[in-house]
Amino acid sequence: MSMAITFLGTGAAFPSPSRGSSALVLSREGECWLFDCGEGTQTQVMRSHLRAGKITKIFITHLHGDHFFGLPGLLCTLSLQSTPGSNKPPVDIYGPLGLRSFLWRSLELSHSQLLFPYAVHELVPTPDQCPVGEFRDFSCLDRDGEGVPAGGPGGRTLRLAPGETSYLLEEDEQVVLRAFRLFHRVPSFGFVVEEKPRPGRLNVQRLQDLG
Repeated sequence: MSMAITFLGTGAAFPSPSRGSSALVLSREGECWLFDCGEGTQTQVMRSHLRAGKITKIFITHLHGDHFFGLPGLLCTLSLQSTPGSNKPPVDIYGPLGLRSFLWRSLELSHSQLLFPYAVHELVPTPDQCPVGEFRDFSCLDRDGEGVPAGGPGGRTLRLAPGETSYLLEEDEQVVLRAFRLFHRVPSFGFVVEEKPRPGRLNVQRLQDLG
């Protein structure tokens, strides 16, 4: 399994003429996983060797604008580059609680209709992830309350299990994908892509025969 990382933006607060807001891409097995999507990320993708249509997963570390204001625009561009009626699997988006409502409202208010499905998997933070007084409870922003209606995007709501220090996001034959809590002005998360041990391909009997 090969992996490559492309830094699309390393700036903070806002993009500059020479440096984009926070965004990087992990390429593996023909897929692109985007971590953070600050303003102007889609332009940075166009300037790189990457293909936006290869993005299958998006991870948002926290809900400060320089880390996710580029997300609605990127999704709309991906839709414009999609083929109508294609059976494209959903783009999985991971991020803090409240991200599903933000995306749904942004796309609805702008009358944007995506030609592919997407799912938002929200991580429920704990109050100790930010200074006292900064924590806001967005649990009311669910599909049955004031946020996303029943016809909105699907996705899971992931809570930290008792005794656990990380959230299990996905697992396949090659990697385990987890999120862990970070301390910041707002609840934040880091993401770990851990490669599973791979059995060797040595011919033990042949080695023994050769001494």
